Parts: sequence; C-alpha cells; structure tokens
Amino acid sequence: MHSLAAKKTLALVFALAVVAMACTREEEGGGGGTQGETQAAQGDETTLLDEIKERGTLRCGVNNTVPGFGFDPGTGEIEGFDIDFCRAFATAILGDSEAIDLVPIDADNRFIALQNGDYDVLVRNTTWTTSRDGAEGVAFMHVNFYDGQALMVRKGDFSSIDEMDGTNICVTTGTTTELNLADYFGARDLDFEPIAFEENPQLQRAFISGRCDGWTSDRSQLAGIRSQWPEEEGGPESLVIFDEVISKEPLAPGVLDTEIELHDALDAVVNGLILAEELGVTSSNVEDTAEDPGEGPVAALLGAPVLDPETGESAPLDSGLGIANDFMIDVISAVGNYGEIFDRHVGSSSDLELERGINALWTDGGIQYAIPFR
Repeated sequence: MHSLAAKKTLALVFALAVVAMACTREEEGGGGGTQGETQAAQGDETTLLDEIKERGTLRCGVNNTVPGFGFDPGTGEIEGFDIDFCRAFATAILGDSEAIDLVPIDADNRFIALQNGDYDVLVRNTTWTTSRDGAEGVAFMHVNFYDGQALMVRKGDFSSIDEMDGTNICVTTGTTTELNLADYFGARDLDFEPIAFEENPQLQRAFISGRCDGWTSDRSQLAGIRSQWPEEEGGPESLVIFDEVISKEPLAPGVLDTEIELHDALDAVVNGLILAEELGVTSSNVEDTAEDPGEGPVAALLGAPVLDPETGESAPLDSGLGIANDFMIDVISAVGNYGEIFDRHVGSSSDLELERGINALWTDGGIQYAIPFR
C-alpha cells in the first residue's frame, strides 16, 4: 500500500509540473506566440550586418598569392576576381566600394579565422563542400566560379597523369586538393608522394628546385600561377596544364552559419551580378538604364517601381534584405556585372585568358543561373 501511494503522489507531482511548465511557456509567448512574434522578440539583438554598418568597413578574408583571383604583385595592393566581389559586397552594404579591409589568410587557417571573427566574409577561392557547410559552420553563397582540379608539369616531362606513377606532387595543405589527389591517383593504381606547403610561394620554390614533378590545384589557380611564371625559369610557355579534370570545385564566398542576415544580403549581390549580365545591364549603361528601367526584371534588379499584377499599381520592390532596395545600381557602377568582372581578371582581357566554359550564363551554354529579383 505504501508503495502504491508513493507512486500516485509522484504521478500527481509530475502532472502539476507539466501544467506549470505549459502555463509558463504561454506567459512567455513560447507556446501560443507565432514565429513572427518570436523573431520580433529576437530582433533586438545586434547582427553582424548591423555591426558592419556601424563600423563603416567590410572585412574580407582573401588570398594574396593567386594571380587573377587575389594577388599582390608587390605593391601592397591586392587585386583580382575575389577582391571585386568584396568591393561589390561593401558597395551594397555601405555604398562605398573602397570601404573594405582585406585580410590575407592561408588555406589551412581560413575557417578558424572566420570563426574567430578575424573577418566578416571569406572571399578566397574556397570550395563549397558538405563538411565545410556542416562541420565548419560556413554558410556559402551562390557559386561565383565553377572550377575543377588539374595538374601542371614542366613541358616535355610528362604527357598525361597516367605517366606520373611514383612522382612527387606539390599540393597546398588544408584544401580539398589533397584528398582529391589521393582519390584520383588511387583509382588509377598510381603511387605519389605529396609535397605539401601552406602558401603558393613555398610551393613554387619547391617546384623550381625540382622537389616536385607536378603541381596540383584548381585549374584557374594553376593558370594564374603559370601566367606569372618567372622568365628566368622559362616563363609560362615552359609549363603545361593537363586537360584531365580531377574533381569538381564550386568556389563560393561564405559567412558563419549564424549570420543569416549578412548571408542573405551578400547572396543577393552575387545573384544580382549574374542577373545583370543576363539582362544586359553593365557599368557603362546602368545609370541611364536606372532612369528608365521599365516595369519588368530590369526594374526589379535596380530597385525601381515594378507593376503588381494583382493591384495594377507600381511600387519599388522591398526585398527585406537590410540594405537599400536599389543597391545593385551602385554595385554595377562600381565593379560591373559578372561578365565584366570575369573578363577583367581571368578572361580575355587578363593574362589568364580563361574561357568562360561552364561559367558562361545558362543562356550561353554555361551553368551560371541567378535567382530572380521579384
């Protein structure tokens, strides 16, 4: 009897506790409150996007050793494809393409530095992978460069990767390149010895000294390195990049998973640059186009009034991104559209002279495809 009474007492206490917890949640708004009310309550917290606006500068983690993407030729000024994306981001948030702080970072420490708050956004030829998306806590934006890993050798040494059994291969530490190399060679039953360093200058010295028979990295990165190869070492013509594609390397900017507002704003910029090329909006015509954009996709891209088919009235599109509705006007004026950035730094107007390939617009046979602005 005593045991049964105790069980009943415990059951009563448990039931009262459940009721009390439910009442508490209702009073705090956790039970009956809507998702919007909960978000509104959380909205008082300062976000990184707010901090950037208050600070007045955008800090970008970048590479400074890859010609065409992020490279300092010795002047102290880093230039390239990725740097223009950093400038585009700063323009969208702050209205000033020069309001940037470029933080050079090596591949091995780039995610730790992002987590430590050393910079706001990683814009450094970084491959979007599942583990980086998950374990590293990085929220990637739309891919701004579709790449593939390749292998570079001295002209005349080898004619294909299949001839490189038992060779030494230069590779950067802390990258997907190491694993891809092992997978590719292993699948072909080829042996190799990795010669790994953190930075390209170290790899270049090792390659020149003969410690490496080949050098593997993203094809775009190898093309940049080759374009700047010292004339005393034979110049660019002394090197060959094999046609074989070792892996898929979708390169994209990224921020911390927790910075949703910043991610969404910067993702819109990447998409806007691609969409601007598709719609024919360039740095040379954007100001004139903004004066009379019509009421269709161009108007939506530039933040002009667009026609609401339900009401028949026109009003500016409010994207709710926390930045000015017409941010793309300033962005395109500052850096051009995606095609202009590509051509200027890695395409036909650059030393790399890379073809657009799969980075061409979907309307031109490529896979670059932006989300709509509407």
